[in-house]
This record gives sequence, structure tokens and C-alpha cells, in this order.
Amino acid sequence: VVCRDGCIKAVGQADVIRNQFSEATFERIIDCSGKCVLPGLVDAHTHPVWAGDRVHEFAMKLAGASYMEIHQAGGGIHFTVEHTRKATEEELLGTFKHRLDRMLRAGSTLVECKSGYGLNLETELKMLRVIERARKSMDIGISSTYCGAHSVPKGKTATEATDDIINNHLPKLEELKLSGEIHVNNIDVFCEKGVFDLESTRRILQAGKDIGLQINFHGDELHPMKSAELGAELGARAISHLEEVSDEGITAMARAKCAAVLLPTTAYMLRLKQPQARKMLEEGVIVALGSDFNPNAYCFSMPMVMHLACVNMKMSMNEALAAATINAAYALGKSDTHGSLEVGKQGDLVVINSSRWEHLIYQFGGHEAMINYVIVKGKVVYQNERCETMSSY
Repeated sequence: VVCRDGCIKAVGQADVIRNQFSEATFERIIDCSGKCVLPGLVDAHTHPVWAGDRVHEFAMKLAGASYMEIHQAGGGIHFTVEHTRKATEEELLGTFKHRLDRMLRAGSTLVECKSGYGLNLETELKMLRVIERARKSMDIGISSTYCGAHSVPKGKTATEATDDIINNHLPKLEELKLSGEIHVNNIDVFCEKGVFDLESTRRILQAGKDIGLQINFHGDELHPMKSAELGAELGARAISHLEEVSDEGITAMARAKCAAVLLPTTAYMLRLKQPQARKMLEEGVIVALGSDFNPNAYCFSMPMVMHLACVNMKMSMNEALAAATINAAYALGKSDTHGSLEVGKQGDLVVINSSRWEHLIYQFGGHEAMINYVIVKGKVVYQNERCETMSSY
């Protein structure tokens, strides 16, 4: 039962609920006989605001080019930056809303959305305004991340870029936050060899924390950088990627209750070694999942992410579901309101056309026929009519 305020009023056996609310009137009753009701999925890491198609780079990758080789040849982030700088705010908003809608139809009700394809103050703010406009106008929940340190801009050294972010970007962001023009939750840095080193990363993250942003950054993806140890030390809420994390880093994250946002799509697309999900889980790290939707990993679907996590990272289906709901909400600082079906939490739900919830993960790419309803704050925001005429399997 979801109340008019959008929060869950009761969860339990059907007959108990019917007796408890026998006198109540409801705007809508959905018959879920033979179906499953799950918490809305949470996508803990995406880059969904950008212009410029990079499908040509997929062919380069298939031919054996590495991520950094494409990057150094003028592709990768810099290609997207060039196109995103040229795009108008309205153009970016249009494609962004379309992408969010596809995420919603795949069951995501809360999505972390990063800037990071501007690398100058003007374009980063343009991206953050686009995220803010979508947050205010769409049903899907958004956690907004400033990621101005996604790459070192052409013509600057990492130190110069770091100084620019600390002296110019973050003060402007704080001003816009205080005035209510832009709502930003997290600060992100790509801590990587040839991008931002450990010391630059530390300076930017600390400066972001000082203006009230949660630390939630890219670390230990292509090279072991001791990012996990740094994140634990700084009180980071979450660190993403971690394909090259050290044993000491895993221990530090578990101790600091710093979530690991694992991105099986990225390791799959770039043919990297998979993150050590099993070791992290066994050591008590809070493991979350994200799609890493971006021009390099074009995936909208958390059900597919969960499937890849189970097959490639050896997670169980229960672990993957927790990682794509309550743990992903934790990684965004939202686990008190999102990520599980509990009284008082926001009424974000997914109803699937099966009596076994595992089918959402088991059917690889089958989510389009599985998801019957997506509900945000108790309001049906997507209904798949075809589910009514299909068998569950």
C-alpha cells in the first residue's frame, strides 16, 4: 500500500493488508496475482548527458585498440567533450530525457547522473543545468554528480586542471547550490594513470567534501592507484570500477563502509579483468551495481547488468538484486528512503510478469517483456500492456 504522499504505508500478506485497509478507498488497485513486486532498481553510476555518437569506436575496440589508445588518438572522452561543448542545452536535454525514459522502462527508478563531458566551467554547468531540469520535470529519481575531473582538458596539465576546478568550478558550484539553482549531490574524479593522480584526486575530492558534496569517484580501473585506500581515508560514500583494487584497498573499504560500485558492462565492453566481487563480498564490502551508461558502454538495463554480474563476477542472484537496489541506494546516500520495500520508504516499485523474481535476471535481455509496471512514489509511470496477454515465460 502506497499513500498519497508517495511513501509505503504497509507491506505484507494480501489477506492481512485487505483486513487492515478494508475501510480505505484507493485511487488505483493493481492485481499482481502470479506476479512479483520488487523495489525499483537503482543505477548507481551513469554518464547520460552528452552529444556525438561513438559507434565507430566500438569497431576500433573489436579490432584490438585499447581504451587508452583510442583516448590518445583523439577519441574517447575528448571526442564526446568536443561534441558536448557545441551542443545546445535544449539538444542535450532532449537526448538525456529520452535516455532516462529508456532506463525507466528497464526498471530503474533512481539513477546517478554525472556531468564530465565539458571539462570547462561553462559546459560542466550546462550539463548540470540539464540534469537539474530533468530532475524537476521527470518522474525518475536523480542523484546529480559533478565530474569536472573526468579527464584533463587539452592544453592543460593535471595540476592546472586541478587548480582550475578547486579555484573556479567548485566556488561557482557552491554559489549555485546555495541559491537553489542547481542541486548537486556528489563529487567525482577519474583517478587514473595519465589522468588525475592520487594527490590531485585527493585535493579535488577534499575540496568537494568541504562544500558539502558526497565523495563518489572512479578508481583503480585500468591501473592500481591506491584509490580505494584514499577513498576510505577521506570518508568516501562510494568508489566505482575497482578492477585493479589492492587487497589492502578492499580491507580499507570494508572497514570504512565505503560502497564498491561495480560496473560489469565496462569490464565486458573493454575486455578488462572483472572486479573481484566475491572477495569484496566475503570481506564485508557493500557491493553496488551500475550500468556505467555512456558512449563507451551503451547499456540502459539494470536487469542485464545484474545478469552480467552473476555470470562474469560470480555473484548470486540475491546478491545482484541487493546490489541493484538497497546497496546502490546506499552508494548514493539514499538507503533510508530508497532501495527496499519497507514502511516509510518511497513507493518505488517494479512489477514483473512472473511468479519468480529471478526471471528478471535469468532472462538475459528479456526485461522488455517481463516488466509489467514501473511505479514511482506510488504513481504508475510505465505500464507494459503486452504483459497482460503474455505467459510469464
